[in-house]
Amino acid sequence: MTLNDEEKIKIAREYFIRADHGRPDTLELFHEEAEIYFPKFGFGRNSFFEMVKGFEGALEYIQHDYDRLNFIPYYLVVEGTSEGRISGKAWAEGRTPGGRFCNVFKFRDGRISSLHIYLEPDYTGEDDPRFRWGKNRQW
Repeated sequence: MTLNDEEKIKIAREYFIRADHGRPDTLELFHEEAEIYFPKFGFGRNSFFEMVKGFEGALEYIQHDYDRLNFIPYYLVVEGTSEGRISGKAWAEGRTPGGRFCNVFKFRDGRISSLHIYLEPDYTGEDDPRFRWGKNRQW
């Protein structure tokens, strides 16, 4: 099943909505043999929930700005922003290191077959000792 650009965008947008709401049916959007990448994490469809579990007890909410997502077809590339709260600390694009992301999707048989997530995993800027460019930066 070949998807046109609008169909790919619809699935990718639905991914962000379901993921933001912690919906277990998010996995239904992925092909059985999907490859999922998240910084410092790993690959594989089942690794999606393992990745999510890493935020358990710390991530209070996440909300992607759906109106500012940029979709770039073939490899559907989505650039955007998010804000959220983790371990009592907020992050937001423009105010903290975290908040900007780029996701690269591939599709097979009408579902996501590959998802690579590129972002700053130090959402709230707590990794100061290893950040070499100074603390008083404008994000």
